[in-house]
Amino acid sequence: MNELMAQMGGWEGYKAGLIGVYEAGRKGPRAEVWIELLGNERPRRCSGCGHHVDRIHDATQRWVRDLPIFEYEVHLLVWRFRLDCPRCGPKVESLNWLEPRARVTNRLAESVARMCKVLPIKQVAEHFHLHWDTVKAIDKAHLDRELGPPELRGAETLLMDEFALRKGHRYATVVLDAARKRVLWVGQGRGRADIRPFFELLGKRGCAQIKAVGMDMSAAFELEVRKHCPKAEIVYDLFHVVQRYGHEVIDRVRVDEANRLRGDKSARKVVKSAKWLLLRNPRNLEGEARVRLKELLDANQALMTAYVLKDDLKELWRYRREGWARRAWNDWLERAKSSNLAPLVRFAQNLAARLDGILSHCRWPLHTSLLEGINNRIKVIKRMAYGFRDDAYFFLKIRAAFPGVP
Repeated sequence: MNELMAQMGGWEGYKAGLIGVYEAGRKGPRAEVWIELLGNERPRRCSGCGHHVDRIHDATQRWVRDLPIFEYEVHLLVWRFRLDCPRCGPKVESLNWLEPRARVTNRLAESVARMCKVLPIKQVAEHFHLHWDTVKAIDKAHLDRELGPPELRGAETLLMDEFALRKGHRYATVVLDAARKRVLWVGQGRGRADIRPFFELLGKRGCAQIKAVGMDMSAAFELEVRKHCPKAEIVYDLFHVVQRYGHEVIDRVRVDEANRLRGDKSARKVVKSAKWLLLRNPRNLEGEARVRLKELLDANQALMTAYVLKDDLKELWRYRREGWARRAWNDWLERAKSSNLAPLVRFAQNLAARLDGILSHCRWPLHTSLLEGINNRIKVIKRMAYGFRDDAYFFLKIRAAFPGVP
């Protein structure tokens, strides 16, 4: 019976000794199987150098968890041998089913890591009756081994974006290989010094191969890219430009119009309460919201002008020939200046200084949908964990979520 149990368990190098079975309710809330594993006489390998070592330095007993058998938790009492290796000194014996300092078998650790890909740590810990910290440590170690150092060779087009780590204006930056849709690097912060380690990791040869970088209009991103990748073209992301337009132009015009309508309380209330109605994508508006937006724009010429020019600005990213895009830009700029809306004129003048970053989209059509998908997936990962306190673990989860395409 004990030999059969040892063969089924796959505990190479050990034989089963005493076996205890405890039903749920008698010794605790869960049914458990306790198995004592005794070491066989066999050649033992050093976990440091991998060579066979004959001399044993000492031996200690350790409780180890294994995969459950039906409704029974499996607890192993293992004699762990420390070898007297002439090359490495005292080293724990190397086993193919148990890591040197682990308290769970390799197959249990693999099952935990697989389940962590689809479930929060809390639920995985409850399923296996393990501590939350144990599950997190298993998953983090598995991701570290599976992902390894980021593979940066061959990257020619990049996408850079920031995302919120947690409340209190804590941000991180993600860098993506646009062609292979793979996260290359994630780091804390969004300033020049924060993203510089990525370019140092990329190296001079890797930086020289970068042809285009898609980003928002962040000065820190742009300055650092121009410093390390002088051959790369800056491509401004449509989503972020339109988002900035919404906050700097449409919302500012809305506030100015609300202040102008102080004598008309009903009209002022309508304009003041229309912030998110104006900022939302019109495709996402349905029924009453769409009717309210139409009535608001029909009744207010300034808001109508700012709103229409926002849609026309989006059209610049549809062109594939730079000459056509430049003519469309000149037309848009002329209409913006003639609108006599101070926020719109100011935004247009600032954008004119960065026109190259818009026109470069004709040569490098780096789509915004990929960035939006990354940000949405990051939010899902964060929600599943109810937030992350270990940033390094969080960044590994992000890299695992975007392994890229061959």
